[in-house]
Amino acid sequence: MFYAWGEPLFVLIMLASIVLNYFLALFISGSHKKFFMTAAVILDLAILIVFKYAGFISEIIFNLTGFKLLSEKIPLPIGISFFTFQMMSYIFDIYYGKSQARKNPLDVALYISLFPQLIAGPIVRYGDVEREIDHRNENAEEFSQGVERFIYGLAKKVLLANFLAQIADNVFGYIYNPSVLMSWLGALAYTGQIYFDFSGYSDMAIGLGLMFGFHFKENFNYPYMAVNIRDFWHRWHISLSTWFRDYVYIPMGGSRVNSARHIINIFTVWLLTGIWHGANWTFILWGLIYFIFLIFEKIFTKIHSHVYTLLIVIFAWVFFRAESVSAGLNFAASMLGLNGNKFCDYAFLEYVKNTWVVLIFALVGIFPVIPKLRSSLEKFHCVWIEKAFLILISLISIAEVIGSSYNPFIYFNF
Repeated sequence: MFYAWGEPLFVLIMLASIVLNYFLALFISGSHKKFFMTAAVILDLAILIVFKYAGFISEIIFNLTGFKLLSEKIPLPIGISFFTFQMMSYIFDIYYGKSQARKNPLDVALYISLFPQLIAGPIVRYGDVEREIDHRNENAEEFSQGVERFIYGLAKKVLLANFLAQIADNVFGYIYNPSVLMSWLGALAYTGQIYFDFSGYSDMAIGLGLMFGFHFKENFNYPYMAVNIRDFWHRWHISLSTWFRDYVYIPMGGSRVNSARHIINIFTVWLLTGIWHGANWTFILWGLIYFIFLIFEKIFTKIHSHVYTLLIVIFAWVFFRAESVSAGLNFAASMLGLNGNKFCDYAFLEYVKNTWVVLIFALVGIFPVIPKLRSSLEKFHCVWIEKAFLILISLISIAEVIGSSYNPFIYFNF
């Protein structure tokens, strides 16, 4: 019902995928397991390619041959990348003998359609919730913890991400050449927006899961505190990076191969990571940027620098946000003052004047300030202060939701 409310037609795609994978998983438990595992993977990827990448492939073919494969763009079902990867996790775990195929199709349907994380992640592995599908322990303490986590996630989204989105959209949408500082403000606003947006959704999903007795793994661990790119990807979208590690990188041989093959393995993972995020050359370039710097860090193993890491991440987000590669290059050039643009302009000063309070809150939010404050409050038996704070931000967040226009999560697109 939750999914059908937003996708009254494409809910049939998800249901068909559940039914087909349910039967294929049962077949994998018997003989010819490799054949049926391959069939399931081809089926799942075919659904993803048709709905997510057909338009992109059609555009490439048209540019190369002049032949138009599609006359209209195929609509993208909500959350298709997430539930497809969860489906494949179920298939892989059964194939590798980590889990048993479910006899009851409703158990598979429950795993795939769990509404807290169905729309925009995190990607929940079948093994993570296999036991809790049958045996959950709902209790008042975890329900309370779930409510608190949900409130923090909601506040991240509507009080920080949405506000930063307005700055980022205005700067990236400038019709004239922004100043160097204005360009940096836009890039930093998007850097904050995508973190608070996606980590906020993950917080809400984890909180909702706790309310119902499910324990989803953390998806973010203060990624902007990373000391190198490898560390960043141990902290950012953890469910996706570990999915590719366990189901693509390690089966290909991981690091247990010669140097050339190892580089190919890393390249494959980051090419797929970029493609997973969207059907655009900008996402492919974004993934390859991380590939290049991860190889760089393998050569220079002693790189530990917050500044270096943040610079790479911020410039990578510019291409992630840009409409095209050329637009991304142009914006990056503006950040470096290579477009003949001013260093500072009146618009930048006005933005900072009117937004500095929220910018400071956003800066504080990317560091583990809340957990440290909570520990201090518990130490001095002043937990009521956090409870009062939670009530305050929940009321402000609800008021903001009621009074604002529709602001979808960034990762709805993926």
